[in-house]
Formats: sequence, C-alpha cells, structure tokens
Amino acid sequence: MFVDTNVLVAARSANAPSHQAALDVLAHVRRTEPLRISRQVIREYLAVVTRPQTWASPLPMPEALLDASRFAAAFEVLEDGQAVTDMLTTLCRDVRVAGRQVHDANIVATMLAHGERRLATFNVKDFRRYGQRLQLVPLP
Repeated sequence: MFVDTNVLVAARSANAPSHQAALDVLAHVRRTEPLRISRQVIREYLAVVTRPQTWASPLPMPEALLDASRFAAAFEVLEDGQAVTDMLTTLCRDVRVAGRQVHDANIVATMLAHGERRLATFNVKDFRRYGQRLQLVPLP
C-alpha cells in the first residue's frame, strides 16, 4: 500500500487531528503488506513538517531529516523515472488536472508505474478523480 504524505505528517505530530488514526493504519498495514512511498513523499514531508501548522510547531530540519532517513529505511521507496513520466503524461491527458494537482498526479503515476493501486490518504477528495485506477483507503 502506498502511503500519502498527510498520513506520515499526522503520525509524526501528537497534536494532529488524525494522529491516532494515522498510527493505527500504519501499524495495521505494516503487519499485512509492504508500505510504499516515493521520493516526492519524502520531499513533501520535509516541506510540511518544517513549516508552522495550525496544530503543530515546525520541526527543526535535522529532526525532519532524521525522520526522512527512517522512512527510507522502513518503507519501500518507489523511484521516479521514465515509466513514471510516461504515466504522468498519460494521466495529465486523461484526467482533468492543473497546477498543484500535478503533484497528486505524480503520486498516482508513481504508484501505477510500479503496479501499486492502493493509497492510504486523508485526502480522498483530491484522488477520486483517478477513478478505477486507484483503490483509495480512506482514513477517519
């Protein structure tokens, strides 16, 4: 199962509204199947946790980088490459996306290029546009 950035962020911050749900899903899924992320998710994580949130103070960059190293060791990291770019191009032609939505399209392209269809996310609304290409695992 591919894990969206927002799940990692919520799992990291005890003050996040979905903290316990994120911890629960990561623990449950880890027991049953591999957890996957991409380098994009690691970059997004660093960007999000080092800026102030309404529910959390920013992490110091050294702490955030330590988290990123842990993720790279604990998750299967799906690499970007020509197959992902080709899939992204196809998605951008077939699905109505623009601007910041291209980032989500790239996550979907990475997943599909690596044969992954399951996505754990708190952001179901933005990924519904990909229809039957994905199996969304909505989190409370």
